[in-house]
Amino acid sequence: MNIEKIRKKYKSGQRIRLLHMEDPCDPVPDGAEGEIVSVDDAGQLHMKWDNGRSLALVPGVDSFVLI
Repeated sequence: MNIEKIRKKYKSGQRIRLLHMEDPCDPVPDGAEGEIVSVDDAGQLHMKWDNGRSLALVPGVDSFVLI
């Protein structure tokens, strides 16, 4: 997905519910919720998860929904 499209769709302060994260080492648990902090130049969504984590989401790789 184009980075400008990602930035238009996902804005700081929007809430997300994670369906599944493709991180083999230490993923954020499925069902976790959090807030978008920023979108970087690679199109990753930097998150402030409610459980205290800060791992970024990758649109098109990780599964999530806006809430």
